[in-house]
Amino acid sequence: MNAARRLTVSELTEFIRRCLEGNFGVLAVEGEVSNCRPSSTGHLYFTLKDPGAVISAVMFSNKFRSLAFEPKDGMLVRVRGRLSVYPQRGNYQIVCEEMEPAGAGDILAMLEKRKRALAAEGLFDGDRKKPIPRFPETVGVVSSPTGAAVQDILNILRRRASGIRVIILPAPVQGQEAAGIIARRIEQANAWKLADVLIVGRGGGSLEDLLPFSEEIVVRAVADSEIPVVSAVGHEIDWALSDFAADLRAPTPSAAAELVSESRTAILEEIRNTAERIQGIMASRLERARLLVKPFSLEDLEYRFRSILQPRLVRFDDAREGLITALQGRIGKLRNRLELVSASLEAVSPLAVLERGFSVVTVQTDGGARLVRRAGDVRPGDSLIIRPQEGIVAAVAE
Repeated sequence: MNAARRLTVSELTEFIRRCLEGNFGVLAVEGEVSNCRPSSTGHLYFTLKDPGAVISAVMFSNKFRSLAFEPKDGMLVRVRGRLSVYPQRGNYQIVCEEMEPAGAGDILAMLEKRKRALAAEGLFDGDRKKPIPRFPETVGVVSSPTGAAVQDILNILRRRASGIRVIILPAPVQGQEAAGIIARRIEQANAWKLADVLIVGRGGGSLEDLLPFSEEIVVRAVADSEIPVVSAVGHEIDWALSDFAADLRAPTPSAAAELVSESRTAILEEIRNTAERIQGIMASRLERARLLVKPFSLEDLEYRFRSILQPRLVRFDDAREGLITALQGRIGKLRNRLELVSASLEAVSPLAVLERGFSVVTVQTDGGARLVRRAGDVRPGDSLIIRPQEGIVAAVAE
């Protein structure tokens, strides 16, 4: 022990730092992200791990801001950087210059190809979408019963709409068997009409973890569901093909629970606000009507009515008198004309002539009677009929 060189902790750490940083250049390391925690300064601290080991990693803000995606726990990534020793903590880490999802390119290409094929069949068409019921009595949840997503959904439904019945349709949300079980749970819910709306989803995870919700069997089950389906896979930046086939896509399971449940408190508050508005409007209109009616007493109304009606009554009386006068004048004129015409008719009437002593003389012939106007119209022996004003005189001409 005495022969050994005595080193301080700082000297030993510096020696290790030179060995590591000097002997390793730029490294490309692939691993799963865990303990991902952006700092208030904009740096990203996380751990890269695989089944056998872990290594601390950091990406400073100037590089972190340029990433095209958001790293999160469970994501498989590939980083490029250099080893660095952090003396204050006595550990080493990799300082990342670049980062990309490992294997994501192949998976995304596969998903895009599958998406185009299913879209060509019309599984994502808008006319297939069914409305989500505003007040469902039963909500079905197809997810892992032990996952945090189910607990979030239950907590939100209990808080917003405690009267809603929730049926958990258990299914694994990752792994090879997950897709088939998820599809069967959706089919069972439809066969037994277990719910008014279904929430199908899970919490966040890596792109690989979310793949069951992009499997064709799940997408078809969602599209064929007669029960409206809300797809809630991962976080806001995550997506799955079930999102496109579902009747509604929710960014998170918690958001899905809010979308299928109207807050009873909010509804009651809305009703109260509406009632207050209606009462206010009615009170305002009644007060306005009261102010308008207030100046009009019964006496005032009678006076106003008479002031409007009296001139018209006078006009009616004048019109009536004028009409009567005009009719009387007209009748007088017609009476005078009638008397003149009667006098004229009486002047030329044969009866008037007979009254003055004249008679009408006719000669009876075989063909009838012939009026005698001159003495030459009568021959001796003709039978004559003489008609004075009254009676008939028969005579024979000599």
